Amino acid sequence: MGISDLIAGFIRDALEDSDGVVELQRSDLAERFHCVPSQINYVMSTRFSAERGYIVESRRGGGGYIRITRVRVDRPTLLMTVINSIGESIDAPSAAAIVRNLADADALSAEAAELLLAALGDAALRSVPTVQRGALRADLMRQMLIHSV
Repeated sequence: MGISDLIAGFIRDALEDSDGVVELQRSDLAERFHCVPSQINYVMSTRFSAERGYIVESRRGGGGYIRITRVRVDRPTLLMTVINSIGESIDAPSAAAIVRNLADADALSAEAAELLLAALGDAALRSVPTVQRGALRADLMRQMLIHSV
């Protein structure tokens, strides 16, 4: 397990213990996990983004903090938020991360997530020129998620 996983797990545990809102000091986290503060920033941007159901507020400086709020929304709202955030193109790793997050949030069944992952992967799109795969993947993903709502 990497340092990012440990930090993210610690924050998720803190969120569970505090009913979905936690305020942390970046420097305290960096000291606790023996890492640089930029590692904390990385975890915030990759594990606690709006697409993953979190609101992150940050204030820098001596008394700075990070406030993380877990947003609970119903399944259709979550799916529509993701659909609207996809954009014109999406790469395979980003699509896979979104699908796994939706499955983790129980917005998609495990079976539906596996089908989406298979359909959106580069192996399924290998007959499409590489420069066009991202746009096709985004269109496919949007349509399949719309059908899931």
